Amino acid sequence: MSINLDQALQTYIAEARELLEEMESALLTLENEPDNSELIGAIFRAAHTIKGSAGLFGLQPIVSFTHIVEDLLDQVRNQQLAISEALIKDLLESRDHIERLVSLVAEQGEALGADEQAQDEQLRSNLARHQTTSQTGLPERNPPAETSPVSKEEGHVSATSLWHISLRFGPDVLRNGMDPTSFLRYLGTMGTLCAIETIHSSLPDWEHFDPESCYLGYELDLDTQSDKNALSDVFEFVRDDCRITIIPPHSKLAEYIDLINALPEDNEMLGQLLVKTGALTASELVLGLQAQHEQPQTDAGKLGEILIAQGAVSEVVVDAALKKQSQNKESKNKEGRYVRVHADKLDDLINLVGELVVASSGANLLAQRSRDSQLQEANSTIAMLVEEIRDGALRLRMVPIGDTFNRFQRVVRDVSHELDKDIALVITGGDTELDKSVVEKIGDPLMHLVRNAMDHGIESAERRVAAGKPARGTLTLNAYHDSGSIVIEIQDDGAGLNKARILQKAQERGLVTNNATLTDQEIYQLIFEPGFSTAEAITNLSGRGVGMDVVKRNIQALRGSVELDSKPGLGTRVQIRLPLTLAIIDGFLVRVSTTHYVIPLDMVIECVELTQSALADTQGRNYINLRGEVLPFVRLQHYFDVEGTRGRRENIVVVSHGGKKSGLVVDELLGEFQTVIKPLGKLFQRLQGISGSTILGGGEVALILDIPSLIQHAIEQELGQLSQYAIPRLQTQPRVN
Repeated sequence: MSINLDQALQTYIAEARELLEEMESALLTLENEPDNSELIGAIFRAAHTIKGSAGLFGLQPIVSFTHIVEDLLDQVRNQQLAISEALIKDLLESRDHIERLVSLVAEQGEALGADEQAQDEQLRSNLARHQTTSQTGLPERNPPAETSPVSKEEGHVSATSLWHISLRFGPDVLRNGMDPTSFLRYLGTMGTLCAIETIHSSLPDWEHFDPESCYLGYELDLDTQSDKNALSDVFEFVRDDCRITIIPPHSKLAEYIDLINALPEDNEMLGQLLVKTGALTASELVLGLQAQHEQPQTDAGKLGEILIAQGAVSEVVVDAALKKQSQNKESKNKEGRYVRVHADKLDDLINLVGELVVASSGANLLAQRSRDSQLQEANSTIAMLVEEIRDGALRLRMVPIGDTFNRFQRVVRDVSHELDKDIALVITGGDTELDKSVVEKIGDPLMHLVRNAMDHGIESAERRVAAGKPARGTLTLNAYHDSGSIVIEIQDDGAGLNKARILQKAQERGLVTNNATLTDQEIYQLIFEPGFSTAEAITNLSGRGVGMDVVKRNIQALRGSVELDSKPGLGTRVQIRLPLTLAIIDGFLVRVSTTHYVIPLDMVIECVELTQSALADTQGRNYINLRGEVLPFVRLQHYFDVEGTRGRRENIVVVSHGGKKSGLVVDELLGEFQTVIKPLGKLFQRLQGISGSTILGGGEVALILDIPSLIQHAIEQELGQLSQYAIPRLQTQPRVN
């Protein structure tokens, strides 16, 4: 059996980063909820897991530093050290340092450089300062639990004077090179193993048995003078893969109850549960079963009642065991089961599904040409299954955007301190899901928008109070689904955009003429121009004129759009609209002359015929009267300069995006089509009106239309025609004296 340590190390790196993210989020929340014991426990467990797993791979710099953080968190957990702003600051910096250590030592396999070593020593000094302060200023520690008064409910004490250890080894223990019996032998050197109960209920049937997996567990009674920390260190290298519970001598029954509730076995008999937890000895169980057997059939009592009557066990423990026993298979089935899969494997799966979609389209085309009804029926069934496989595969890549939003809690905290502003971050819609590839690429644009909102949008506390606002500013991140797209909003309650200032800067740079008349939206869109900035001075955050143009370019590269709205004195809202996925979509296939185009189906509202009477009413302008509504349209043949004659019967495909509607004039409607999105090459990335390409069933290439840009073109085209039409009319009107 070979052990892939490199793969195990990569798993550790991924898990460490996840734990560090959870640690950061918990620390930021703890700053506002200093008495939240659950958060403190979560932070401690994260640091402990990172340290223990690092020790397995011999990553000593990580183990050494994280151990200090763990000790400090242990003092906080034991209420020996109070939460303060300075402590949170140092813990956050320590978290960042652990992340750097993971990247440098674990991922790159390098030693600490001079900068990292200096940072390490400085943080160690900062953490030691907190420990010194806590030790000098704290009252005397509480007496041991066994000598302290016990409440009435928890006054019962276990009769045993032994340590009780409950072990459930994980399935990967053997694969990681660990021997479960070696831990038993080592415990034997620390004292006397008085009782060993082997738990083998997890053993599967022989046809499902994996010889490389571990299915064992133990319930141990150990007579030793060692403390709990020494016993815990025995399992340092397997802690993350196992379920380990250590109960000291003279423990309260509440601890045994907690152990009963934590046992992984769901359908254990009552007596077995009690023996495994150490609340009952095997001999006492035998006596209880014998007494139950000797009773008449009609008067046979329950085992729990018999054991209580014999004085072998407390009623409190029996009740807990019965409660645990009552957890049926239904509750077990409701538990979510997760499998960690590398992202590259998901990408490979999506690519294969994409090829399957293309192949299915080709088979469907051949079936239609053959006119074989049985073949067409079989192909229809295959196409339906392919569609279900596609939807299932795409759902595997869907992740909630809340994880991305939560990363900005730290950004808002640090930037607000740097700017000396009081800013609160409000997150809503964090459970909204979108494609993993979109999530990975949206982080940088969101970072620019959040920092700009804090620097330019939200005023200082003094200015806010003077304007009649609360001193604390609010920055809101929101996400929701809207007609096949995901909408992300970044909103602040600041001063809003200065239209006059933006227009002045634009005129100075020659972006607009001095006599130009622009709408509010057109003025706001000027800030997305390259190099545009209204900042009076350059700061660490902004003012250099780079960022907003990158934001727009990156969002457009994701087939998305960005809109901006602002109200003076009330704040600014940036709305980003993105597709749910970048891989496979449902499309609507159309033909213009000899060229095929694909329109995303979720943007198609309806299809109408473009009649000559409808064209006659428009007087040659590119719009029609659609049931009393003005609908501008774009002739794709003219827009893309497609050669060929106009079709005998033209159709308008009505599309919508972001509340705006437009029409696309095409020659033929070819119906729905599963589209595998292929990115365009670098030469065609800036092509207007095109967002990608796809392969049809016959091998031809079809272009995927960029609906937002086409709608904007149609609106601007119509506004231009209306303005040209209005000027002559004004000039020919008679003068009124």
